[in-house]
Amino acid sequence: MESFDYHQAAEMLAWQVELGATEAICDAPVNRYEVPASPPKASAKIGKGPQPLQASETPDPVALARRAARGAQTLEELRAAVQGFEHCELHKGARNLVFADGVPGAPLMIFGEAPDRDEDRAGKPFVGRTGQMLDRMLAAIDMGRDRNVYLSNILPWRTPQGRDPKPDEIAMMRPFVQRHIELAKPKVLVLFGNWSCQSLLEKRSIMRLRGNWTKAADLSCMPMVHPGYLLRNPEAKREAWADLLSVQAKLRDG
Repeated sequence: MESFDYHQAAEMLAWQVELGATEAICDAPVNRYEVPASPPKASAKIGKGPQPLQASETPDPVALARRAARGAQTLEELRAAVQGFEHCELHKGARNLVFADGVPGAPLMIFGEAPDRDEDRAGKPFVGRTGQMLDRMLAAIDMGRDRNVYLSNILPWRTPQGRDPKPDEIAMMRPFVQRHIELAKPKVLVLFGNWSCQSLLEKRSIMRLRGNWTKAADLSCMPMVHPGYLLRNPEAKREAWADLLSVQAKLRDG
């Protein structure tokens, strides 16, 4: 028998339908006078044979993230857990995981938002011009990522074309952020920008939040404008300087 591909078979079937062949028949003849008017009803009893598969529930990525985060007992294990978490689609389009930089266990932990292009390429948070601005800010209060500051982002992968993070992406990564804080054990948190505040404070509008001490993960927390914002709006540096001095005093006074 000559074999056909899908398209040839579909064309032949359509041709037969046009000719009036609208019913499939078996090789053996069927006596239509003996065919019952209606098919027999299925028995209510469930047989012992294989049963149809039940549709499985879609796993909750936030619950899976909580489980993976809780299982990490060290920062290295947490990094591996984030690296292996495949339920967030962002990792498919990113070049590198951006996990952390600086000194683990430092008294000050800073969270940015989502990695930008420079961070995605380097695999580290706060690099390029934004990182240089942050380093100057920290140096002004006698701090630095090489001594007493630990840096991370609320998302570990760059968003497509640098778009704003989506609420489900923030929610999915929040358990890892919270576990990151628990394992790093800082004394004070700084949240740069709207999206880090959305993740840990569930609030936005950084211009209203900045400069006011609050609590996040049971720690003193200072929301601040992002260093990238200061590059675009130098007039905001005065308020940022006041916030930095407040952070310095909080660290000094304990």
